[in-house]
Amino acid sequence: MSRTLKIYVFFLLILIVGVIYIDAVRPKPIDWSPSYLLKDKIPFGLYVFNEEYKTLLKDRKVEKISQTFYEAFEPNYYDDDTLNVYDKRGTVLNICDEYVIDEQSTQEILTYVAEGNNAFLSVEKLPQTLIDTLKLSLDFKSNFDLKNKTECWFVNTNLGNQKYNLAKGANSYHFSKIDTLKTSVLGYQGSEKEKQINFIKTPFGNGFFYIHLQPVGFTNYHLLKDNNAEYAEKVLSYLPKDDIYWLVKDQSSLVQSYSPMRYILSQPALKWAWYIFLIGIVIFMIFNAKRRQRVIPIIKPLPNTTVDFTKTIGNLYYQEGNHQNIIDKKIIYFLERVRNEYLMDTSNLDENFIKKLQLKTGKDLKDIEHLVYLINYQRRSYNQSIESDLIEINNAIEKIIN
Repeated sequence: MSRTLKIYVFFLLILIVGVIYIDAVRPKPIDWSPSYLLKDKIPFGLYVFNEEYKTLLKDRKVEKISQTFYEAFEPNYYDDDTLNVYDKRGTVLNICDEYVIDEQSTQEILTYVAEGNNAFLSVEKLPQTLIDTLKLSLDFKSNFDLKNKTECWFVNTNLGNQKYNLAKGANSYHFSKIDTLKTSVLGYQGSEKEKQINFIKTPFGNGFFYIHLQPVGFTNYHLLKDNNAEYAEKVLSYLPKDDIYWLVKDQSSLVQSYSPMRYILSQPALKWAWYIFLIGIVIFMIFNAKRRQRVIPIIKPLPNTTVDFTKTIGNLYYQEGNHQNIIDKKIIYFLERVRNEYLMDTSNLDENFIKKLQLKTGKDLKDIEHLVYLINYQRRSYNQSIESDLIEINNAIEKIIN
């Protein structure tokens, strides 16, 4: 390793150690994003609620449903002339910042509630399907002050007159229009001067919908802040004392990236180590881009001109029309090859020669006899050969040597 490269490696190691130290001693920033995931310990996750739901929903059997509601309950629905009910009865529970239940499951929940069951939805806003079906009206008041102090309280004085501050993460969605003959107001938000309805109970068929618009009250931050856990407990106290079916699809684990680097990039220390590694590779490539040896030119090998020379000579003989000369050279070439490859005497082309050549080459006896006949004929003939004679003897030789 050269001295220059050692210096680069040393400074790179110093840089890596420095970044790791700074990352280790600096306070980790708080993630205030609303995840509403059961395993998430950030402020707006549901880790605490997931750990304490048995206390908040005491005297109730809670079953987590990781499928869609349609997948879990549609097979348990009996529909005939005498029976038209679900074999699982109780209350559907869903807590999330956004309404993520699919349309098919929403229709199934409506059917489930109409059969005499209940549904508790704590979401910031409802889908249009539920708004139209339940004849509700939601509004969002952008100038409503929720930043410093958002108090939530209950209509039922038996639950006390205390107001709970849910300013951090609260939203301004509220019910602006309800059917007061059927719908019961359970809770408000805001202040005494300007209060908004955020919690209602509305009938549908033989059952009821409990709709709560401040799901932030169930997050880690507010369950651990002051006495806000009482607010979540009082909200859930409105639910009937029956089985709870908690819809946790897409909330039971962290959202996974499909990138192969997802774990490394999710950990700050590993992420910075990866970035430093890439930067180091780039620097190394830049400073080692110079060639350490001069360019060696590519020398093309000399071409084999023997074949070209032979073709040229053959063309000259052919163009002159001296077929006899070519035939003589063909015969000389053939006999020379027989002598070299098969170690045979070619001075007498007789029957003995024919039999020996047939045994050594394995060629057809008639072809060998024909070739020997043509060679002897050309040697004894005094007539000038023509092109057809050249072609005939060439084909006869090719049959033997190829």
